[in-house]
Amino acid sequence: MSSDRQQYAAQILTLYRRTPGVVAVRRADRRLAAELHDRRVPLDLIEAALLLASVRRIFRPRDASPLTPVATLYYFLPVIDELRATPPEPGYLAYLRHKLTAVAPDFIAALDHRIARMDGHQKA
Repeated sequence: MSSDRQQYAAQILTLYRRTPGVVAVRRADRRLAAELHDRRVPLDLIEAALLLASVRRIFRPRDASPLTPVATLYYFLPVIDELRATPPEPGYLAYLRHKLTAVAPDFIAALDHRIARMDGHQKA
């Protein structure tokens, strides 16, 4: 696996591991992360999909039946496809991040860390 592909997959899996409701990272998740690199899916799009799906899972009606934990990265593929077809507004993503700050601080910290690393690479 190339260095870029490994780094890309590692970033996805780090965010996925911190995503609310995720129970574990499996071998199939590692393969999918590498495949997403091969498909040239931007990391920002995957980040947005994890963010949107998390908000949808957490902020459900109180009387809705409980959801099972997320068992695989494949769970997020429909949301990735949705966002590829209709990209979200940056302001909407900022709003979603704000909503999750109190209930999923580890996830938001992982997102912030990835963004800070990206900014550091762009300035170099």
